[in-house]
Amino acid sequence: MNAAREPLRIAMWSGPRNISTALMRAWENRDDTAVIDEPFYAHYLLATGVAHPGRDEVIAAQENDASRVATMLTGAVPQGRAIWYQKHMTQHMLTDMPLSWLDRVTSCFLIREPAQVVASFTIQRPDAAAWELGFEQQSRLFDHVCDRLGSAPPVIDASDVLKNPAGTLGLLCAKLGIAFSPRMLQWPRGPRASDGVWAPYWYAAVERSTGFGAYQSNDLALSVFQQSLVDQCQVHYEKLSPYRLIAD
Repeated sequence: MNAAREPLRIAMWSGPRNISTALMRAWENRDDTAVIDEPFYAHYLLATGVAHPGRDEVIAAQENDASRVATMLTGAVPQGRAIWYQKHMTQHMLTDMPLSWLDRVTSCFLIREPAQVVASFTIQRPDAAAWELGFEQQSRLFDHVCDRLGSAPPVIDASDVLKNPAGTLGLLCAKLGIAFSPRMLQWPRGPRASDGVWAPYWYAAVERSTGFGAYQSNDLALSVFQQSLVDQCQVHYEKLSPYRLIAD
């Protein structure tokens, strides 16, 4: 008798104001996949003191000890599913947090052009600092995973997903050694029990969605402050961008 196959734990590393929640919807709509939404958020809020909307609710709702969260993420998969999709924000991984648990998950990276991220994020956080956008942390995590693997992990760009959802997600699934499911392209409208308690502050658009939106190339009019954030983040985006999966 063959031993049971080890579940696939996908740690998807993204900064904020990406298509990360829509991508979580896509994975959750598969029959074989459980999802978890930003499990290190409470630890991040406590450690940094950042005044995000719903801060007290998040801290009350989640485990806030990072080591316990890491143990949970490498333990039993909810509902015994074959795949556990873990939506992570790169800025939540502070420099003093150990990364040894990443050896037991399959890390992937979701990137987005900094100008698009900055324009969206500063609506809620008009005085945001560059470190809150997660680009530098994403670069550090990418280096860590590359060093452990000896090669680059899967990278997808939000624009490529929106331009060609089936093709880009098909390539990602192939890299992960699993079959692509067309169910990843459409999902029911509305909130999910799996959404974090911060959903009312951030998820209005994705709750109205039933699939990935069409790609839009926007000419953004950025303030001097916003452009300074973009300039600080651009080098980290350009570091990962050459590795992204691009469908024909």
